[in-house]
Amino acid sequence: MVLLIWGLIEPYFVNLEEEEAAIPNLPNAWENEKIAVIGDFQIGMWLDNDSTVEKMANQLVDLNPSAVLFLGDYVYHAVDSSLKERQRMKELIQPLTDSDISVFAVLGNHDYAMSSKTKDPNEELAQETKSVLQELDITVLQNEAVSLTQTDDGIKEGSTSSESLYLVGLGAAWPGKADPSKAFDDVPESAARFVMMHNPNTFETLPAESAPVSVAGHTHGGQMKIPGTPEWSYTSLMSDSEAQHIYGWSNNEGAGGNQLYINPGIGFSNFPLRINCPPEITLFTLKSD
Repeated sequence: MVLLIWGLIEPYFVNLEEEEAAIPNLPNAWENEKIAVIGDFQIGMWLDNDSTVEKMANQLVDLNPSAVLFLGDYVYHAVDSSLKERQRMKELIQPLTDSDISVFAVLGNHDYAMSSKTKDPNEELAQETKSVLQELDITVLQNEAVSLTQTDDGIKEGSTSSESLYLVGLGAAWPGKADPSKAFDDVPESAARFVMMHNPNTFETLPAESAPVSVAGHTHGGQMKIPGTPEWSYTSLMSDSEAQHIYGWSNNEGAGGNQLYINPGIGFSNFPLRINCPPEITLFTLKSD
């Protein structure tokens, strides 16, 4: 009973996890700059913890990183009546989007109304979610890269120079939208880059040396975990076909020279509980490698 009560409480606590991101050929202008990552809002699930999304938005404004990355799955079940949930999402993240902080996003399986891999993707609803994000001046990346340059007025997108960092965003895996060759097409071979995706399974498809630092969501970090058993969790028990690693840095996976960090997200799958796996803001400090 105590564990159940805690599982209902923990989703309203925010963990700030600070990590270093070592990036080859990182321009001097990006040294020690910070990039924050959140994902998996899952707004619209019964007893959802959507107030935590708003709490995180305000905390991100206070942290004032150079950029914030959203990792997909904004609405729990995107259906024809999900307009209410998308409007709620806009309200919750407004403190962040009203600030001067640049925000970037990718889409996840729930944004295509895919609660499982056997569901048909709903392209129209995915486009509607993308449009809502773009209305908030959030740059949505789907198998594309954008160059980011530090200026006195903040980040400038699309202006390429020797001081640019490339942000690469992959398409969602379940609807078959991930296309690494297309995503990296405009990234110079030696350019510094930071890679984002929704599903960590996409990481396995990336070419060697293409993603020295990458981030993914989707797993919810396991959502309910037993201390001392890092790879056992509620979500891994429910699926035998997803990535085995579910949270934090993934070691010895993917092609050579690539590194992945899995963010545990904010919301839930099936049950409104989190145990030993609180919602997380991952704050990366960029370092040259």
